[in-house]
Amino acid sequence: MRAMRPRLLILLVPALLCLAGCASTAGYEEEGEPVITAPETEEAPAAPSPPTDQDQPATGADEGEVPLAIAQSEAAASASTDQLAEVVIEGRAPTRDELIRSHVAEARALLRDVKLDYVFTGKGSREVLRGRPVAFALWSEKHQQWTVAHLEIPRPPLRWKPGGRPLRFLVLTPGIQAQHVRGTGAERLMFAFTRDGEKLQVYGRKFPAFDSTLLKKKQWRAVAETAQPIVYLPFTEDTYDPVFVSGGRQFLLDTARKATEDLRAAKAPSSAFPGTLLADAVPPEVIATLAVIEQTDDEDFVHDPQQAVGEVLSHYGLKREEAFRYSVSRAAALGPMQFTNRRGNGTYAHVVRSCPDARLDPDFERGATNLLNSMKAAICLFDLDLADMREDIRDAYVDNRQVLGIFPVADYNGGQKNVAKLYRLIKRMKLGLEDLRRPAPLAAAAPRVTCPCLWKAAADGAVPVALPKYNNENRWYIQKYQNILGVFE
Repeated sequence: MRAMRPRLLILLVPALLCLAGCASTAGYEEEGEPVITAPETEEAPAAPSPPTDQDQPATGADEGEVPLAIAQSEAAASASTDQLAEVVIEGRAPTRDELIRSHVAEARALLRDVKLDYVFTGKGSREVLRGRPVAFALWSEKHQQWTVAHLEIPRPPLRWKPGGRPLRFLVLTPGIQAQHVRGTGAERLMFAFTRDGEKLQVYGRKFPAFDSTLLKKKQWRAVAETAQPIVYLPFTEDTYDPVFVSGGRQFLLDTARKATEDLRAAKAPSSAFPGTLLADAVPPEVIATLAVIEQTDDEDFVHDPQQAVGEVLSHYGLKREEAFRYSVSRAAALGPMQFTNRRGNGTYAHVVRSCPDARLDPDFERGATNLLNSMKAAICLFDLDLADMREDIRDAYVDNRQVLGIFPVADYNGGQKNVAKLYRLIKRMKLGLEDLRRPAPLAAAAPRVTCPCLWKAAADGAVPVALPKYNNENRWYIQKYQNILGVFE
């Protein structure tokens, strides 16, 4: 299906074409995520593989446990998606995006009454919950009918990454063949399914969220009894459509503009630039870009930037406010903008206290999973980060907010230490802050440059300069920012 997709992203994302002049750094895999075939034998899932400490970007596959409070709010959060998915068509053939919305609505209704069965092994004090049951709503185009496929996966949090140890799982529905495609948790877990040689289309998934406290105490019966099912569809190739890509772009930009308008109406002041408004500190395009960066898989981006960004935009276009609300990293970063709040007194709480006029939701789980609220919080955090930076960075930023956004972006991803490292590297590269430019198309004969890159002014526009290594994840975060920003301009 990948090869048959319309390549409309070439028109939508012209800035990504700049990568044609940049070579990927060594050490990044040039292959996409592997497709793992399920084991044929009926055996319990194997224990997860041990973690590694390699300096590589986070892939989005290593997920944490969804807080039960978020799972319990699923019904209310999904109401708007149900309404969007209802398609009434009279007198004409439905378009592909209309069919997808209709199938997603039908799959959601089908899965709501599906029971998830929990299997326990051992006896007495040795009794354990064997795994996590997951159900998928599958559509047969050939037979025009639905099938619900039941699988069992190991209990997260799991240590899995593309190219590593295969994820072990059980297929519990006879006649169904499954392949693990990506992810392990509520936001990204996805499989591909076939039956009698026919590829079945995935339009829904039911995933149980567990109480993390009960998991730690190994109270397995209580874990199963209190489990909260989430009917939520992660990104799948079956729901990719150019209409959703363009719709996701506009939805994110509209939401970022609404966040800015709300802050302006509240007259929230800027900390970085006294006497000015917070609404003027960060362009909406930058915040919309950040919402895409936080959900774009780094290795997918290196392999095919247009496709990686398009998948995220397509998911926003289909799911809208619901998109990525179940995104939880192993570091407990939560929601579309990936805020953390360790022990209830972390980054999110700091932003709420420091930006009282922004009127952010003080409840972390609720605020971090609401896109509009979390975008306001991201604007506040950018401004607070800028206030802590050198004066020459702030001065240059005022004159060139999009380009010099690399500094608050570096801070957002890794803190002030990465801002300091980036600043020193730019000086070591003999570049002035005023020399930095936006990415630009390169001539076919231009020499290839190893990226991640910064771009500097040149006689014929801008040319890339390799960014020396200091933190691999942060470097690629900056690379994504520079290229994805063009989507929203």
